[in-house]
Amino acid sequence: MADTTSTPLRREKVAVIGSGLIGRSWCMLFACAGYEVSLYDVDPEQVARALGDIRVQLDKLQEEGLPRGTLSAQQQRDRISTVDSVKDCVQGAFYIQECVPERLELKQKVWAELDSLVSGDVILASSTSALLPSLISEKLSNRSRFIVVHPTNPPFYAPLVELIPAPWTAEDVVPTTRTLMDVIGQDPIVLNREIDGFVLNRIQYAIMGEGWRLIRDGIVSVADFDRVMSSGLGVRYAFVGPFETAYLNAEGFLSYCERYRDMILRVQRSAGDPEVMDGDTMERVQTEMEQVAGPVSELDSRRQWRDRRLLGLAKLKRDLNDK
Repeated sequence: MADTTSTPLRREKVAVIGSGLIGRSWCMLFACAGYEVSLYDVDPEQVARALGDIRVQLDKLQEEGLPRGTLSAQQQRDRISTVDSVKDCVQGAFYIQECVPERLELKQKVWAELDSLVSGDVILASSTSALLPSLISEKLSNRSRFIVVHPTNPPFYAPLVELIPAPWTAEDVVPTTRTLMDVIGQDPIVLNREIDGFVLNRIQYAIMGEGWRLIRDGIVSVADFDRVMSSGLGVRYAFVGPFETAYLNAEGFLSYCERYRDMILRVQRSAGDPEVMDGDTMERVQTEMEQVAGPVSELDSRRQWRDRRLLGLAKLKRDLNDK
């Protein structure tokens, strides 16, 4: 996360549309890398809250000795400015990161407006979690510049970013975006073609689906299921993924398949069909989560608790990579 080289104060401008939790993280990421950041939101009050939250987070990062790059918290804040119109936000930007709520009609409406304001080689990026890039961009005159850039939430503390081009995305957009993500300290992966839910959420939803069935059937409590991830699989996957885990847990992947493929297939076949998360099980998860993470009114405190631990993990990984 931190870098021993000096972070330059870049002249290039990035536009961020939307000042929710994801938009705030993007502002911080680009500002920490020295870019000029222009932030716009239709709700001025939310922009004010966003700037206050960004200030608190950057100060905390500096106190913890875990900033990205070498700029001070004040220098990073100075890189972020707000504007009163979307036109002013995108004017002169080489990269636009849209972060409006996850509704197809809304994103299409926002991008239709942005489409009329941009030209040239500007990259048009959406932070959607699952909406296909082709559905968002199909009617844009600048659709060849469009790409989905889906971060892991919270983006500043979890560096994985999925890059998903539309079928008509120009060849230079993916490598240029990937390089930009590298520059700001993210860890980009590229999907060769679009698919519903992308990769991260397809995996996440598969885990949640199995957890739902195990909780519904009384096999395990909500808290204990979550501990399977936080104290078991999550710990194991913090440095190596499932396929490398399999590779290391046997004499290579061929050996792993020979030993375990029949068992894996049997267990996979025993899983139930997907179902809507609703009803008594939904209420049970809510109630048990309130005991673990606190009431909804106190979620900000729990999020800060989570982020501090993600920072600690980031520091550990950084220190290990430096050796």
